[in-house]
Amino acid sequence: MLCFADKYERDAKKYWDQFYRQHQDKFFKDRHYLDKEWDQYFSGSGRKEILEVGCGAGNAVFPLIATYPDVLVHACDFSPRAVNLVKAHKDFTETSVSAFVCDLTIDDLSKQISPASIDVVTMIFVLSAVSPEKMPLVLQNIKKVLKPNGYVLFRDYAVGDLAQERFSSKDQKISENFYVRGDGTRAFYFSNEFLTSLFKEQGLDAEELGLCCKQVENRARELVMNRRWVQAVFRYTDGVNYSPCSEAPTQVDLCHEENVRCKDDAEPVKDFVVDMSEGMAFEMFGVPTTNDNEVIKIELEGCDFKIKVLSKEYQHTCKSTGLMLWESARLMAAILARNPNIVAGKRVLELGCGCGGICSMVAVQSACMVVATDGDIKALDLLAQNITSNLRPPFLTKLITKRLEWGNRDDIEAIKAMNNEGFEVIIGTDVTYVPEAILPLFSTARELISSNRTAEKDRSPGLILCHIFRRVDEPSLLSAASQCGFRLVDKWAKGNPIDQSQSLISSWFSENSFNEHIPTSALNIMYFQID
Repeated sequence: MLCFADKYERDAKKYWDQFYRQHQDKFFKDRHYLDKEWDQYFSGSGRKEILEVGCGAGNAVFPLIATYPDVLVHACDFSPRAVNLVKAHKDFTETSVSAFVCDLTIDDLSKQISPASIDVVTMIFVLSAVSPEKMPLVLQNIKKVLKPNGYVLFRDYAVGDLAQERFSSKDQKISENFYVRGDGTRAFYFSNEFLTSLFKEQGLDAEELGLCCKQVENRARELVMNRRWVQAVFRYTDGVNYSPCSEAPTQVDLCHEENVRCKDDAEPVKDFVVDMSEGMAFEMFGVPTTNDNEVIKIELEGCDFKIKVLSKEYQHTCKSTGLMLWESARLMAAILARNPNIVAGKRVLELGCGCGGICSMVAVQSACMVVATDGDIKALDLLAQNITSNLRPPFLTKLITKRLEWGNRDDIEAIKAMNNEGFEVIIGTDVTYVPEAILPLFSTARELISSNRTAEKDRSPGLILCHIFRRVDEPSLLSAASQCGFRLVDKWAKGNPIDQSQSLISSWFSENSFNEHIPTSALNIMYFQID
């Protein structure tokens, strides 16, 4: 884990530079809500000097100078490409904007800006990109140029945001509340307690603090996102004659069921929805790229597959987990490729196959019949494309795709109508992460599994689940299985020594033969049969 974290820390500037090289100024949308939220800090007599930290392509800078033409904005970012984008903007003038490259964890701000000269610092979704252990360095640097009684205006990701939940279901966690995205950039999720303590330790007192919750829906993509962010105002006292009240910071009510308001007298923050554009988009406030999908190449025992999945930059906030390829599917497909006897001549059903379907595409080369199912129509549409592009007759005609929502009587009967003898092998990879879906999963499998049993364990109909334990633990799985008439006959976990002579699953492995297909040590396989 240390090497994993070090890599993204060491290459942080590279990843953000690549980000701006790819997206230019087309990703983030202009932040026109700043004057609605914080007008009193930008307006007033005299020319205000503002420091925009992590300015990116200038999406906060230029709305500010358009609304407050007399301000001077110092704009810094540690991506040279981002700073160049600011300087190339049509509204850039050196009299209004001073843009420069600066890594606030290393470079001394006071070499670019006069000490104690800044009235307001804006930190809009920027501190979250910094390692938590280096956040104090950023604040210490800012304090050098901030006037006594100057303000820091803050908005960033909050603990419990949908994107954090998506990260938590993958191997993208660096440390507590700190994750890496698919493009190598990072995101930290703040709690109110962590945030206020962080700033307080650097002499910055919270005057306003609020948590905003909003459900954002994109009907075209069928994305529904429960977004959470924290918004705060901090004041730098530096021992000046300032006597804040002894009460806690003003709690700004930001959560409303219909519209999000950052203050009781403010307009609904519709601009923030615009600020949160599509795609990864909804995770990082951007616009969609021209192609939502990417192709993953999989090589298995002489079979090369090119699997089209949702692009990584969109995966973090897409509500459908079926539009991506999971580690467990890679492992199970590799096992089937090296052990075709598992499915040879049998009727095979895959539950929750998603858009990849690689287990079904491998199985169909030995099985007599394979039905790949998922409850998500978009996943099935992409699955059909992948099957057509990767299989040829006769395998193409032996693999059938069907919609199957677990527990749905019509879907189950439609599967039975295709095969009234039941399936001898049922496979599910990473289908055990939603607690409410576990009983319907086992119940559906019980209705569709073949009832023909033999004395030999490896020949009796079986349900094979390959997964990482996330929100559902093993006892919960075993309880649900038992309620539906299944019993666990074998299990395997990477790194756990098992007597191969007594384990059916271990016989599928030869020593060190699957290392390239086991990207995480948390993968587990469970083998069930009818009780």
